[in-house]
Amino acid sequence: MSASLPPQDPALLRRLLRAKDRIDAASHEAWPVSRLAEVSGVSEAHFARAFKRAFGIPPHRYLLTRRIEQATTLLRDTALSVTDIAFATGWESLGTFGRTFRDITGLSPSEARHQAQADADTARLERVPACVLKAAQRPDLTSAVLEKRRRAAGDTVRPSTHPIRKKS
Repeated sequence: MSASLPPQDPALLRRLLRAKDRIDAASHEAWPVSRLAEVSGVSEAHFARAFKRAFGIPPHRYLLTRRIEQATTLLRDTALSVTDIAFATGWESLGTFGRTFRDITGLSPSEARHQAQADADTARLERVPACVLKAAQRPDLTSAVLEKRRRAAGDTVRPSTHPIRKKS
């Protein structure tokens, strides 16, 4: 049987949350463990162990997750270039951003943008009532099919009916 770990000190948890909140507020900044440990008031090694135990992932992975979440939002909601998004979310290298983005999401940043736009288009169509969609997709039948054929053939097809003459 594995022994469960004793609960963490509530004061330490508050300090860890303070560091996590700082990451959330400024994930575009560099957050080495030394800086986070300083915010929390503990040693680097103790901070890294306590953070992973409290939140389930190491601090660096949490930072990467936040940056990818923000990049995904910017790809979906803005027209910024992938390069601008990479630098705005704290990456120093476009290549590292693209590789990490693909590792985490399974898509390149450009593929994620295209998929998000396609999903948005689908979602917009799902909000439109079916009767409106059907009306918009209805073929243009403002004139009869035979009339269209006759126009396309240069009036060589004779009308199937005689024009109605008004009685004088």
